[in-house]
Amino acid sequence: MLDKTFPGLLGSPAEAAEQNVLGPGAIEIALSVNDVPHSLYVQPEATLADVLRGPLGLTGTKVACDRGSCSACTVWLDRAPVAACMMLAIDVGARKITTIEGLAQGETLHPVQAAFIAHDAIQCGFCTPGLVMSSAALLDRNSNPTIEDVKAATSGHLCRCGTYPHVFAAVLDVAQTRKT
Repeated sequence: MLDKTFPGLLGSPAEAAEQNVLGPGAIEIALSVNDVPHSLYVQPEATLADVLRGPLGLTGTKVACDRGSCSACTVWLDRAPVAACMMLAIDVGARKITTIEGLAQGETLHPVQAAFIAHDAIQCGFCTPGLVMSSAALLDRNSNPTIEDVKAATSGHLCRCGTYPHVFAAVLDVAQTRKT
């Protein structure tokens, strides 16, 4: 029975249970992270960033603003960049998650990671994982980007150290290297 005082709200916990309403409480989800399957219990309000950093221990995904405005938490869902702090873990479903830890192939860095090092595109490093993920996604979609393409792909990222010129040079260098 619905509570008459507040239309649309469920009445007692017993009435909610009769209607098969979930929550609050942890629920089981399955995630594929960096090609590794995981089954875990999470609170329904847990963000993907919370789950990656917490129970999965993948702390390369940074949470700076926790409201989707800095892009430090960028990961891939089916190879598309998303802000992990803005996505609920229970909404990921069967999509494949790739984090900064999964970008390298074993001990071999992804070309974008190596170029960030070579071009000194890392200062404090807090924004770096997100910038690397967005830059690598750009190069997956466009093997010959212009400086404008790189700026557009990284436009949502906030870097307090101001390494943007180095980031742009690193991404363009990877594109140039792939052409030869």
